[in-house]
Amino acid sequence: MTAIDVVMVTPPSRLEVYQGLSNKLAAIEPPVWSGLIASFLQRQGFSVTIIDAEAEGLRHDETARAIAELHPTLAVFCIYGQQPSASTQCMPAGSKSCAELNKISDVLTLVLGTHPSALPARTLVEEPYTFLCQGEGPYTISGLIKAIQEGSNFSIVPGLWYRNDEGAIVGTKPAPNITDLDGDLQRQAWELLDMSRYRAHNWHCFHDLDSRGSYASIQTSLGCPYRCQFCCINAPFGGHGIRRWSPDTIMAQIDELVISYGIKNIKIPDEMFVLNEKHVLGICERLIERDYNLNIWAYARIDTIRESMLDKLKSAGFNWLGLGIESASSFVRDGMAKGNFGSEMIYSAVDAVRVHDIAVGANYIFGLPDDTQESMEETLDLAMELNTEWANFYCAMAYPGSPLYEEAKAKKWPLPDDENGPGWIGYSQLGFETLPLPTKSLSAIQVLEFRDHAFDKYFTNPAYLTMLEQKFGATAVRHVEQMTSHQLKRGLLEKGLAEGEGFEPSIEL
Repeated sequence: MTAIDVVMVTPPSRLEVYQGLSNKLAAIEPPVWSGLIASFLQRQGFSVTIIDAEAEGLRHDETARAIAELHPTLAVFCIYGQQPSASTQCMPAGSKSCAELNKISDVLTLVLGTHPSALPARTLVEEPYTFLCQGEGPYTISGLIKAIQEGSNFSIVPGLWYRNDEGAIVGTKPAPNITDLDGDLQRQAWELLDMSRYRAHNWHCFHDLDSRGSYASIQTSLGCPYRCQFCCINAPFGGHGIRRWSPDTIMAQIDELVISYGIKNIKIPDEMFVLNEKHVLGICERLIERDYNLNIWAYARIDTIRESMLDKLKSAGFNWLGLGIESASSFVRDGMAKGNFGSEMIYSAVDAVRVHDIAVGANYIFGLPDDTQESMEETLDLAMELNTEWANFYCAMAYPGSPLYEEAKAKKWPLPDDENGPGWIGYSQLGFETLPLPTKSLSAIQVLEFRDHAFDKYFTNPAYLTMLEQKFGATAVRHVEQMTSHQLKRGLLEKGLAEGEGFEPSIEL
């Protein structure tokens, strides 16, 4: 029996995904799902360790050597990113690291994450892994380790894809989702990580940029009940829905982070945190009792903001809320099943949050299928008028696992994973090889060019910088000015890919 049963691996993808922004500007996220699975496996009696190549700054070959030196029963490549849709862009890093491992070792490997769950058979055909997990992972991994160590047939392991004795790729029925989160996924195994290596998002710490190193991320729920066409978050869970940890379990984790690791900045990466009032207030009330003076951010929706929650959120330390506005056009939003709200509700929700001294990180998407040049300009105008403390500008992507991806494939819309495309890295938002979805009237080049223009215009806007200085001080302004001095390199723009070179200028709906 080997000394280590399982090594959970976060492959190094930051440089490819974020280019030069990865050095100091981008966050370094703790591997939440690896930590949860590691803790689950430990309680099952397995020995586990974590290699976070992102945080440790390892190259692909160095990651492979670190795994090989441990000679585990199983190396699990956990392919998740900094936000729910970011799994696909991390696939190349996992594949490169696993390929390097295969050159020097016979360690068995498994890949899991949103992307592998969305495309299990294709992933096992194209990528260098021994096994693939379709689903959440804990039951599949524990079952696979037992099967390997006992010499059992892999067909008894739920949620497992593998090559049978004839070399054919086969998959078993997915494992059931964990229902008792408090009992089975009580905590993350932070003791397996060097918590000093993690770094908060720059905007999260505009009030004190030197404090970014005191950072952790805690999941309070899994899944999402909504059906946004562009979202792939539910791919590992087999459908829509939401499960929650109890406020007491969440608070026990926060207690450990504060007391044992001195954490001050916390991200709640739930796709939809501000939704169930009982859940939100239960956590807030416990945080208020502790009076830890934390700096927390979480996601909300325009149509889930409630005045009754905002006072408690602020008192509990929620200084930021991320709001998915996506587009100024209700017609464009309706096409993606993104809520039933209009401009009046957007202004009202943003104002309500800011009245409670909670900063807003607004999210916008350019290039949704019904977008036009005019509607994108309207969205940018809305962003400039709202002038929130932070704004994320995205290009529309048909991510694997989303209904939009299935529609794009069925209608043969051009995608990064097409034969002549850049591959999975083309789904990165800030990468060199980014390739957005075109619209009925706009090419991918036009969408990408407008997104980068919007970013520069927003963050160099004198009204924005004045607001930022008034709220956070001159240091935050200098930081943003340094950020906007970094110009992303874009292959699509630099090479001026002509329409017809494998990518059509627009799509037919």
